[in-house]
Amino acid sequence: MRRMDAFDAGPYLFTVPFFLFPSSTLALVMPHALAFAVEMATTVLTVAGLGYFLAALVAARVYLVRRRARLAAFAPGVSVLKSLKGLDPGMLDAFRSHCRQNYAGEYELLFGVASLSDPAAAAVEQLQAEFPERAIRLVECPERLGTNGKVSTLMQLEAHASYDFLLINDSDITVEPRYLERVMACLEPAQVGLATALYRGRAHGTLASRLEALGIATDFQAGVLLSKTIEGGLHYGLGSTLAVRREALEKAGGLRALADHLADDYEMGASVARAGYCVELSSTVVETSVPAYGWRGFVDHQLRWMRTVRDARPAGYAGLIFTHGLGWALLNVVASGLSPVSLWLLAMSFFLRMALAMTVGAEVLGDHQVLGFLWLLPLRDVVAMGLWVAGFAGDTIVWRGERFVLKNGRLTKAGPG
Repeated sequence: MRRMDAFDAGPYLFTVPFFLFPSSTLALVMPHALAFAVEMATTVLTVAGLGYFLAALVAARVYLVRRRARLAAFAPGVSVLKSLKGLDPGMLDAFRSHCRQNYAGEYELLFGVASLSDPAAAAVEQLQAEFPERAIRLVECPERLGTNGKVSTLMQLEAHASYDFLLINDSDITVEPRYLERVMACLEPAQVGLATALYRGRAHGTLASRLEALGIATDFQAGVLLSKTIEGGLHYGLGSTLAVRREALEKAGGLRALADHLADDYEMGASVARAGYCVELSSTVVETSVPAYGWRGFVDHQLRWMRTVRDARPAGYAGLIFTHGLGWALLNVVASGLSPVSLWLLAMSFFLRMALAMTVGAEVLGDHQVLGFLWLLPLRDVVAMGLWVAGFAGDTIVWRGERFVLKNGRLTKAGPG
């Protein structure tokens, strides 16, 4: 009986055991089969990426229309809580922006430090001298009530808060004069338990800092808008702003339930939503400072983000495969040997990626750095693909110079490594 070889196997090629083929035939067949599979896979993923870009553009347009709606006349008393550790460049200006609010209601600023010797304490004292008309308090919070030091400080600050509405945001957040007005207006309906806000990043000096700011403006915030559209509303919070009713927070388990969580902002919004309240996205956009990272610091920070998202939303993290449309298009060009179809897909991906970056970054977020950084977008997207893959490779993160293992949202100290 004649032995079947690769040239007359026809449709049976992949069903016959490979040991029946001579090694010379395998060497010819496998590279072509693998190349074809890679080409097909990258083509499909590129087309899916085009779909993602279009869907995100629609979500951004919907948000732009809705944020033109008239604000509710709601200005309750609110306590703004800030956990501080160290003094970063521009932090004092961020504090000042909170003192220059056009807000009809009363508000207070509570700053918490683990020790009054922290350099941030002197900045708060300077702020008190500059704005004597504002209710500004510095509170020493020496206890460590959980793995998450920020939440530990917030728990101690909450006891000093005077009002039934709390607003928590990161120490480096800079806000516009109508920030409180726009955020608190979201909480006017009783069923809304928490309001959050989009943010843009202000880069400082290094290429890594610019790449992170570009990713915030053109990728992360686009994903937030799309998830809001697909899921019929937000079901989590963003650390840029967490304005919450005390009763909603208590029904959700309080700050104590977040003491060992890394993604305390995400989990606060998620727990409030599980308690039966709505989470609203405000019309305001705030600004965060992106440090002048070296590459090591950049990678550590990005992997912390990636693994936090993977832990909190594993299906969503896997779904990020479809957001890397430009990267898949570049790989498709290589895999197909510069075929006309692959070049057309690359051109379409590039056009839609740029359109999404300008719509979300420049129009939605008002990020004036985006246009100057657009030439970095292909590099940023390729780096992001690599980091997304690396996000699957472990559960260890680096946070504030310490190594932790992240599991089910909770942090435990990692051994040396």
